[in-house]
Amino acid sequence: MAAEQGFAEAQNWLGVLYEKGNGVSQSYTEAAKWYRKAAEQGNMYGQYHLGVLYENGNGVPQSYAEAANWYRKAAEQGNEYAQKNLDRLKENHLID
Repeated sequence: MAAEQGFAEAQNWLGVLYEKGNGVSQSYTEAAKWYRKAAEQGNMYGQYHLGVLYENGNGVPQSYAEAANWYRKAAEQGNEYAQKNLDRLKENHLID
């Protein structure tokens, strides 16, 4: 499988499948695992999705700081949703 072979895009999509329970048993923990693999390779979608999981505490301990860290990385690559989420966290005084 491409995700197991280290392809970041495939890892992100596998994370999406686990997060939604599409074709596999729904598992935020598995989603976080695959998003992290993609994110650590610089995949902006994996970074964004991992940020969402941290913001909501799904599959990982809830942490606005960690969410902001991943949103920032994705936003720096042009992910508009990550930038909007980062701005919202700042506006709501959840991060500095």
